[in-house]
Amino acid sequence: MSGPVKQPPLPGMQRASTPMRTLPAWLGELHLVRGALLCFALTLLVSMALLSLSAAYRMREAQQLYLAQHTRAAAATLFNHAEAEKQEIRAYEPQFLALRQRGLIGEENRLAWIDAIRRSQEQRKLLPISYDISPQQGLRVPLPMVMGQYHLRGSRMRLQMDLLHEMDLLNLFDDLRQAGYFAVQDCTLKRHGAAGGEAAPALGAECELLWLTVNSLAVPGPP
Repeated sequence: MSGPVKQPPLPGMQRASTPMRTLPAWLGELHLVRGALLCFALTLLVSMALLSLSAAYRMREAQQLYLAQHTRAAAATLFNHAEAEKQEIRAYEPQFLALRQRGLIGEENRLAWIDAIRRSQEQRKLLPISYDISPQQGLRVPLPMVMGQYHLRGSRMRLQMDLLHEMDLLNLFDDLRQAGYFAVQDCTLKRHGAAGGEAAPALGAECELLWLTVNSLAVPGPP
């Protein structure tokens, strides 16, 4: 058996066309809302840009606030420190001025020491006194003592004198304390032979004194 035979299309007849896909209806209406969509996109972009700028501005303001608070706290600390120093200065200024007047603070005054020896010898009728002063040297202080910008210095003085009695030496030291601060490092007394009279020396003294001064260190300036 043979299958059906296809007949050629007759003249005047058309071939059935394939059905076309239909597009959604809203695509055809996009041109109607195109302006609104562009406006929405631009608004979205501007909003995102403004949000980014706002976040950056907020972060910058937070950093500036932190810096201002830190600067204020540092200034308050410096102010409190300055006020504490002022109170300390008011409390210790009289003692400081007294020490400076007595010759402990500042440059050493050797003329004052020599003048004190001369006046003591004249007023107390002491026997001749010889002395020798060594160059000034820096002194080391105990570790717990904080000197700050000040430095302790000392000058050694060697005294030799004859004494009618022991009080002559003690009276001389009392007079010298009016001219400055010193520490007796060493003192040797030797008894002479039998006294030949009231004005004859009975003792000989050799003493070493350390005159003390405190001066501020020079602060190096900018190069």
